Amino acid sequence: MNLKNVVKVMNFHSLVRVDNARRTAESFFMSEIALTEMMNKIVYNKNLILDKKNLVPNPNNPVLNIYIGNDYGFCGNFNSAVLEEIRQDHNGKKIIVGEKINYKDENTLFHITKENFLNNFNEIEEIIHDSIVNMRYSEINIIYNRYYSISDLRFVKNKIFPLEFDNSNENKKKFTEDYIIEGDTNIILKNLISLYICCQIRIAECNSWAAENVMRQQVTQESMKKIDEINEQTAREERKERKYKNFQKIIENFRNLKQKGK
Repeated sequence: MNLKNVVKVMNFHSLVRVDNARRTAESFFMSEIALTEMMNKIVYNKNLILDKKNLVPNPNNPVLNIYIGNDYGFCGNFNSAVLEEIRQDHNGKKIIVGEKINYKDENTLFHITKENFLNNFNEIEEIIHDSIVNMRYSEINIIYNRYYSISDLRFVKNKIFPLEFDNSNENKKKFTEDYIIEGDTNIILKNLISLYICCQIRIAECNSWAAENVMRQQVTQESMKKIDEINEQTAREERKERKYKNFQKIIENFRNLKQKGK
């Protein structure tokens, strides 16, 4: 199979997937905002803070970074920024998603292909649950390429734990609700936060998947255009060479006829 056929196949795959991937990512935009606001209202509730029930991580603990790349090529520099961030991360614990993120060190807790992400997500859930129950990390971040629109794909580092609190007076008014909690408050909060983090990871993977397919579609379309231009240039040069050879042959025949005429 020649290069153009390979590019056509990858372009076809991206075209098949890109619309669904975009719709899925866009469907989570408002949900993500609502989810974060809801968790902020719970975690930073005034009464929970007064009762010292909110969860405060130890700033001396290591950081957990979750890196999301991809499995397949024809995505331009999709993985380069992620890989650069990983190489500079010497002390943080790591969860890595994506076969193309070919990196592993003593701090890598888990590495999975994007294709197997959903089927084996329970293993990531276990790591997250353990990390929150035992408060192992000072913060948890997701590093990935995020889809905002077809023309807006950004490399982002999103801190998902601890939740960042807007300390403005207007925002403080949102955190005055009181709760009746049955059971151990700390256990309930830790389970809620674990679930929230796992939801954020799933949302990030959806956004990364959309960004990947948009970028692959753009790269393969541009590649096919370049291949067509190269092929056309090659065809022009071949035509020019054939014309030159034919002209040389005509000249040679003319000389031969002229010599015979003498």
